[in-house]
Amino acid sequence: MRYSNSLCSTIGFVASLLSLTSTVHAASFKVSSPDQQLTVTISDDGSQPKYQVAFKGHTVINPSTLGFDFARAPSMRDNLYISAVKRQSHNNTWQQPWGEARTIVDHHNELLVTFADKRKKNTQYRVRIRTFNDGLGFRYEVDKADARYITRELTEFSVADSSDSQAWWIPARGWNRYEYTYNTTPLHDATHVHTPFTFRNKRGVHLSIHEAALVDYAGMTLNQRRPGTFISDLTPWSDGVAVKTNGRFKSPWRTIQVGEHATDLLNSRLILNLNEPNKLGDVSWVEPGKYTGIWWGMHIGKNTWGSGDKHGATTERTKEYLSFAAEHGFDGVLVEGWNTGWDGDWFFNGDVFSFTEPYPDFDFNAIKTHAEKVGARLIGHHETSGNVSNYRNQMDAAFKLYAQNGVSQIKTGYVADGGNIKRIDERGHARFEWHDGQFMVNEYLDNVKLAAKYKLSINTHEPIKDTGLRRTYPNWLTREGARGQEFNAWGTPPNPPEHTTMLAFTRMLSGPMDFTPGIFDMSFNGLGDKTNRPQTTLAKQLALYVVLYSPVQMAADLPENYLARPDAFQFIKDVPTDWENSIALAGEVGDYVVFARQERARGKYTGKDWYLGAITDEHARDIKVKLDFLAADQRYEAHIYRDGKNANWQQNPYALDIQKQIVTAEDTLSLQLATSGGTAIRFKAL
Repeated sequence: MRYSNSLCSTIGFVASLLSLTSTVHAASFKVSSPDQQLTVTISDDGSQPKYQVAFKGHTVINPSTLGFDFARAPSMRDNLYISAVKRQSHNNTWQQPWGEARTIVDHHNELLVTFADKRKKNTQYRVRIRTFNDGLGFRYEVDKADARYITRELTEFSVADSSDSQAWWIPARGWNRYEYTYNTTPLHDATHVHTPFTFRNKRGVHLSIHEAALVDYAGMTLNQRRPGTFISDLTPWSDGVAVKTNGRFKSPWRTIQVGEHATDLLNSRLILNLNEPNKLGDVSWVEPGKYTGIWWGMHIGKNTWGSGDKHGATTERTKEYLSFAAEHGFDGVLVEGWNTGWDGDWFFNGDVFSFTEPYPDFDFNAIKTHAEKVGARLIGHHETSGNVSNYRNQMDAAFKLYAQNGVSQIKTGYVADGGNIKRIDERGHARFEWHDGQFMVNEYLDNVKLAAKYKLSINTHEPIKDTGLRRTYPNWLTREGARGQEFNAWGTPPNPPEHTTMLAFTRMLSGPMDFTPGIFDMSFNGLGDKTNRPQTTLAKQLALYVVLYSPVQMAADLPENYLARPDAFQFIKDVPTDWENSIALAGEVGDYVVFARQERARGKYTGKDWYLGAITDEHARDIKVKLDFLAADQRYEAHIYRDGKNANWQQNPYALDIQKQIVTAEDTLSLQLATSGGTAIRFKAL
């Protein structure tokens, strides 16, 4: 990392001098964001490391504890003093090979604080704090030989004015992974939650607590032990240990995104900036794009994953989908259920999956030949049912098979409830771990690293939460990690109208999501609000391609349903998945959101067009949008896909008006969104 000489300064404090006064006077140091609006104060008041956060002169995080408890070493919590500090500043830009924006600004101030034990001068650890205009991150850096087994991380987040704060959250460490609908409650009712954890204080300031660069460590959940104070609750191993180390480790960054408005959270690049640069070198083989799939038919009961008369993943059906994809400009076709192991109760029997043996009615050679002929590629799929040892034993051979058959992207699945990820330990005993414990954190990343050796990209389902590692490993394209579209087919209940407006301000703050939008047939189980179906209008399904970012997007419905509505299908065919720039224009958590994104020059995309997506919850809304994000000297033809007259998601979801008009950056558009409706716009440069 390069630091500008004009911005960089270092202040050293001699440990011996500080130790003489530390028992009498507490040391306290501040570091502010470049715009001076956000300030972090760290101190050793009461011989305990603590930090505090203020935004625009008002405290948003009260003094909060730092430190660790270990199984076989003294705790790092008491009798500590600040023995040294070091300051640095950094202002630079870097580029993503793909992403929601090409160029990312990394402008921050850093304070590195060393805490030492008054009794044992060689017992110490460091806290590195970085403050950005959009938030802050801090991490622990420990070099202590006997600190091998972390039993507790003592990091607290004591929310100021917590009794007047509102929160949006899902429960942690329950029967599910992250696939819940979101709760909207007073902050005090958020007892044990996953991150990102988003809340708004009484002054209207929006904050979201999460983590960045989660590597070889347990995932952090937040436990509200006393009103307003959340403690880091690390997801443990099956033996109860939180984190196993060699005594020398760096924790993930603990992050707090802060903004005056809800949209400030959406425009934050904090999580990416706290990750290390690309470690894979040339990643030109990693390709964003759109795909169709043999997938939705299984969820609505038309096909099955297993063999038999209704088997979905057959040679002929795959060839038909490949032809459809190529004809309409899609890059590939996802095929689930091609490999043996899906018959029977596969959800609970991951031992039987083979990742190299296809069912007899799935011919790899014939499919590869057809894919090359039509110009679309096969997208692979590996479902483990949570038996990761079985998968690991076959992973190398499975990746070789895919590479030999022209596959460049793989969707992986780890379907298993709660702490039921199955591994076989060194003694041959079955152990059951959590999706977000240290074991699985490493397992997911190992999968991505091995895939990179074969120039394969990964789309992880039932994953560990995103913490920005796509910067470091750009072949980790996207992941699930929330309640996706499939819950609209069979979930109890299906996703409510507010769900995607909630995802934008919670789950999506961590990174891309493969939500699988684009359902055109809302009536496979009938219409109404008491049945399984997407609780949206058709226009909202289109707008999701802009609002919910992912570098690979699926046209999730059946081909015949797209052919039945070719005018609406045109937007899905046009919209890219890789962006030069992205701007959240308007929104409130769980109510509505408006995004504008500029296409990146890649392939058929010139880089001149913009796209807009606006969605709402169960309430119809009129929203005025200024088009000042468009190029000032350019005229555009706006292709507008909006909810039609009398559209509503319950009984009239298909009402869709499509129109064109000439616009410039001087114009303002009025968007009328129906109940659970939306608007999708392509601004085509003229």
